[in-house]
Amino acid sequence: MKKIDQELIQPGSSDAIVHEKLVPFTHGIAAASIVGAYLDWISHVAASPDKQRDMSEGVLRQLAAWTRYVQELTPNKSVTQNTEQANDKRFTNAAWDQAPYNWSAQAFLLAEQWWLEAMGNVRGVSSHHEDVVKFVTRQWLDMISPSNYLMSNPEVLRYTFSTGGVNLIRGALNWQQDVSNLLLQRKPRGTENFIPGKTVAITPGKVIYANDLIELIQYEPVTAKVYPEPILIVPSWIMKYYILDLSPHNSLVKYLVGQGHTVFMISWKNPQKEDRDLSLNDYLDLGVMSALDEIVKKNPQRKIHGVGYCLGGTLLALVAAALQRQKPDTLATLTLLASQLDFKDPGQLGLFIDESQISYLEILMSNQGYLDGTQMAGAFALINSKDLVWSKLVHEYLMGAQTPMTDLRAWNADATRMPYRMHSEYLRKFYLNNDLAEGRFVVGGKPIALKDLHLPVFCVSTERDHVSPWKSVYKIHWLTDCEVTFVLTSGGHNVGIVNPPQVSGNKKISYRVSSRLVGGEYEDPDKWIVNSEQRNGSWWPQWQLWLASHSSKEVPITAKPKDTKNLVAAPGSYVYIT
Repeated sequence: MKKIDQELIQPGSSDAIVHEKLVPFTHGIAAASIVGAYLDWISHVAASPDKQRDMSEGVLRQLAAWTRYVQELTPNKSVTQNTEQANDKRFTNAAWDQAPYNWSAQAFLLAEQWWLEAMGNVRGVSSHHEDVVKFVTRQWLDMISPSNYLMSNPEVLRYTFSTGGVNLIRGALNWQQDVSNLLLQRKPRGTENFIPGKTVAITPGKVIYANDLIELIQYEPVTAKVYPEPILIVPSWIMKYYILDLSPHNSLVKYLVGQGHTVFMISWKNPQKEDRDLSLNDYLDLGVMSALDEIVKKNPQRKIHGVGYCLGGTLLALVAAALQRQKPDTLATLTLLASQLDFKDPGQLGLFIDESQISYLEILMSNQGYLDGTQMAGAFALINSKDLVWSKLVHEYLMGAQTPMTDLRAWNADATRMPYRMHSEYLRKFYLNNDLAEGRFVVGGKPIALKDLHLPVFCVSTERDHVSPWKSVYKIHWLTDCEVTFVLTSGGHNVGIVNPPQVSGNKKISYRVSSRLVGGEYEDPDKWIVNSEQRNGSWWPQWQLWLASHSSKEVPITAKPKDTKNLVAAPGSYVYIT
């Protein structure tokens, strides 16, 4: 392992100062990583006459396709005809079916198709560099789309004429407010209506334990009987915990206590500059292990249902594997929500993971002592820039509308930080080196082996997950030999998990589920999704049935809780650290 992996870069270096000043322009992305990817692509294209011929033929083919489109034009002809992007939301409005706007849109879509084909299938270019150049090229193409500009967007033009330009005035005011919020480091408009402890994170509970890294919240029971085995939820440390306790109608915590479970939740501290030396082992020991120890004290001789979300699930799986050889009677089950254990295929996040990018972040963090959540937000937005960046530009700045703030969007704007040492370690050990899946991650002086897990596992993945792709999450089937119940639910990384049983009028949701017994045969994910049955509704009741089947019989609540008047009420104090 290189020296840079072991020692922290000291603050105050010239590199750190320069990097920090460039962050607003780079969104935390290393320019050297992008340049290296393009140099790899360009050098191999320059040495490949066959690829150059294919690219030239592609230009002629797309030009011929556009010419045929214009010549054969009939009234109201769909703008996406003859392109692979047949359902591109940017051009679905009927206004785009009229000339000359359909000409420009068709030309753009064909050009976009050519560029993405040109970026791929270049012999000799590494797969990572190919993914990077495709991604960056798509960002430039998305930026110049005719849908983004007033004079080339017929939908915006029609609306502007109908309102007398009022939409542009409203859009200018929206832009002014957003810029002011950005410069003054204020949260987006509307977030003031979603305050933890007032409108979100309001499930009653108390902070029963705290240390320098976590607060442990115990929620009040609401049923006459409870399952003896308590639940510990470990959220990711890169987000505030209350995504799992949002509004009453979509709070997973409220749902669980309503089903007769005793629920504990970790609330991670939002690190400050002085916390730069906190390590991944600190998050294991002061975080998950300390919480488990406290729950065992309060519930002796009772096993615990461990639940982890995102990287919280990765951390919990580490602890679970270590406990199997130290204290095998601690956990009753393990539930992983959108959590990866193998990081070889991390989806589009892998675009931002290489030695150049991590070194860039380490230099940046050396001065700050942490990586700020807002510095990551740009990268996450770019992953889905078509919807998160350019659609917002059109909707709010050209159409003059305001996207209603929701509890989930407000939570997403409540950014957290990550301490320097820990963030560097988890990027290198998980994403870059894949130490956990390959048996190199050490806990207590011994490498962790996921094959050591001998407890039932309930694993949830989501269909449109850009953070933890479902096929990557599915690898738990060959990383472990234990009983695995696997769920693939509709939605993305957050919406798919915050997916409560629906009430009348809500959107339709669905999931697939299957179970593999101990010693069962492996089935590849493509075959699994074909053979699995799609069920309507939320996966939450399915999970509740599974939890109940792995719990002891419900017992009446007989013991009165000890005096709690001196305890801090949920959501605690760490959630308010900004």
